[in-house]
Amino acid sequence: MEDLVSLCKRRGILYQSNEIYGGLQGLYDYGPLGVELKNNLKKSWWAAMVYDRDDIEGLDSSILTHHEVLKHSGHVDTFSDPMIDCKSCKSRWRAEEIENNKCPSCGSSNLTEPRPFNLMFKTNIGPIDDGSNFAYLRPETAQQIFTNFKNIVDSTSRFLPFGIAQIGKAFRNEITPRNFIFRTREFEQMELEFFVEPSSADKWYKEWVKTRMEWWIKQGISKDNLKIFNVPDKDLSHYSKSTTDIMYQFPHGLEELEGIANRTDFDLGSHTKNQKDLNITANVDKNNTSNAKLAIQDENNNWIVPFVIEPSAGVDRGILAILNEAYKIEKLEDGKERLVLSLKSHLSPVKAAIIPLKKNNDEIVNNAIKLKKELQKTGIGRVVVENTGNIGKSYRKHDEIGTPLCITVDFETLEKNMVTIRNRDTMKQDQIKITEVVTFFEKYFQT
Repeated sequence: MEDLVSLCKRRGILYQSNEIYGGLQGLYDYGPLGVELKNNLKKSWWAAMVYDRDDIEGLDSSILTHHEVLKHSGHVDTFSDPMIDCKSCKSRWRAEEIENNKCPSCGSSNLTEPRPFNLMFKTNIGPIDDGSNFAYLRPETAQQIFTNFKNIVDSTSRFLPFGIAQIGKAFRNEITPRNFIFRTREFEQMELEFFVEPSSADKWYKEWVKTRMEWWIKQGISKDNLKIFNVPDKDLSHYSKSTTDIMYQFPHGLEELEGIANRTDFDLGSHTKNQKDLNITANVDKNNTSNAKLAIQDENNNWIVPFVIEPSAGVDRGILAILNEAYKIEKLEDGKERLVLSLKSHLSPVKAAIIPLKKNNDEIVNNAIKLKKELQKTGIGRVVVENTGNIGKSYRKHDEIGTPLCITVDFETLEKNMVTIRNRDTMKQDQIKITEVVTFFEKYFQT
């Protein structure tokens, strides 16, 4: 983990948030390369969920959430962790972090009894802070999907099965943020709510576990580092009939990367004004003041409240897993070592670096800039000109940040219209005509 943290700071992937004022625990900022990597991962998820399928729509909802939404979803009453304080060193811990009744910090057994700590951030709405007009920063993106269910059904004429996908920020006031970006107070989720007929829920649940495993492998995660964990009934969330966690071997241990849950009709039922004819199976709040009927008609025009299958992944945990997989120290033939970030090319922050051999040669530099603009027009991703004048240093830098291709513009370019393309993974170098570079570039990323 220390190696990853060092690389992220050195190369502009991640920074501690508010660092110049001492930082805020559990908050991180994505740097110039980090934001590209993050956007590429989200783009890959969105393409797999929305563009590659015909049964899923997208949504981008508000972060501020009406308190009644989270009351009837069960979050106000249940979204908490048991917290323990050490009376000796004044440190604070989640109950699950305490072993053998000893403080992990000082070893004292002088601990408080566990007590619930609500994880939601609360904020005032409007100019007068009298406690009557408040909202929450959403603790998950899911609830706004459920409250928009009728809007999307009405505006798209969808029928079962179909899904609603959303990527967005969520906030949890974690007692002890830890392990770099694994557990933070502000994070981003990639969530799908897939609505199905109750009788087909088990089938779709298994299908989504399989689909999500395959997707992570395509992002460069080794199958050997992924495990399936079926959450025991006693540990299930209040809304879940069954949950499967896709576990990953992070640097700090085996932990959840993504969860797939069968939420039954709990959520749509919770936000539906009590309708006797809907036959809601979940134990939901019967005193809901919502004016909505979050149901859909089947082929026989009967109203049903769908069951929901929810694959939910953390973007930041995904970034950490992908960095961990890609980070490699390789021995070279000359006995030296190189650090290489062997990212899948669709995730790489920089797709190609154009390197002028001589930084002070205007003709070479201008050719490099011209080539950069041509490659950028393909829309494949970010292309940069690395005008340092040191070819070896440039190669090392772009190996470390995972750039798949380095293209050198030199005197051969001026004399014979040739450039040298170096492959990150094989370090093989090939010369091709400068007029063929765009075609080569496009074919490389297509395959």
